[in-house]
Amino acid sequence: MSDAEAFRDTDIIRVEEDGIPDASARSVAERFERRIEMHVPHRHNPKLGTVLEWVNENDDLYGCWIAANVTAIERLGMTDHGPVHVKIVMNLAVRLLRLLMDGGVKPAVEIHYALEPEDAEVVVTLAALLHDVGMSIHRADHEAFSLFMAQDFLKEVLPLIYDRRTAAILRGEILHAIIGHRTGGRPLTLEAGVVRIADALDMAKGRSRIPFEAGSVSIHSISAAAVEGVRLEVGEKRPVRVAIQINNSAGVFQLDQLFREKLRGSGLEPYIELEATLEGDTEKRLFSRFQL
Repeated sequence: MSDAEAFRDTDIIRVEEDGIPDASARSVAERFERRIEMHVPHRHNPKLGTVLEWVNENDDLYGCWIAANVTAIERLGMTDHGPVHVKIVMNLAVRLLRLLMDGGVKPAVEIHYALEPEDAEVVVTLAALLHDVGMSIHRADHEAFSLFMAQDFLKEVLPLIYDRRTAAILRGEILHAIIGHRTGGRPLTLEAGVVRIADALDMAKGRSRIPFEAGSVSIHSISAAAVEGVRLEVGEKRPVRVAIQINNSAGVFQLDQLFREKLRGSGLEPYIELEATLEGDTEKRLFSRFQL
């Protein structure tokens, strides 16, 4: 069994399963008590195991994720941008990368620096985990804020695995993947494109729960609530198939507008096929009244 096939449904958690901050105020200690550990299948890649061990012991990083989610959910009424989101994105990114590599697509670090596929997994893992830390400062331009915040974390973790020269190279690759997820970003590497697409694929209904239940009835919240689940599979004509299950036709907006925009310019267009299926014989009723 390949590493890509080693993923199980339980490897990619959903917001409903582990929870996201609610409306009640909690102390720093109470927020850390709800700590979510980061896990991804890292068979045959001890470097990835070292990264995840460092991540799960790092209170500074977890504190940034908490603060990012306070900005996003509690202050702006947006979707989850904290530890649950980054865990889902990390798992999606690693699975997507492995499917691509199993399909014969080479990552940039292998092409340009003669590094190993395992090093590409380190790049996408750390980029996925750090891509939204700038939300702890502000939503506006948070991708750029994530760069200088990630720099300090990367200078701490990469020397645990690499010599100084290689660490410097990979730091640049990771920072490029972080900035490439922004709107209008132009990924120049496979790894950056993977992170961009993985971020876009965290679209299942759980992520929209807070704004939707708070009364935010818009095409964005309704279409997100219509997405039941996302799976990454081996494609028939291309290396990867993205399989989306929706409960209402409104979910097509997520795919036709939001996902299409992220896919365009990602560099992954030749490698991904997408299939959306409407579950059940009848569509789920998502709201009863809409007013302007």
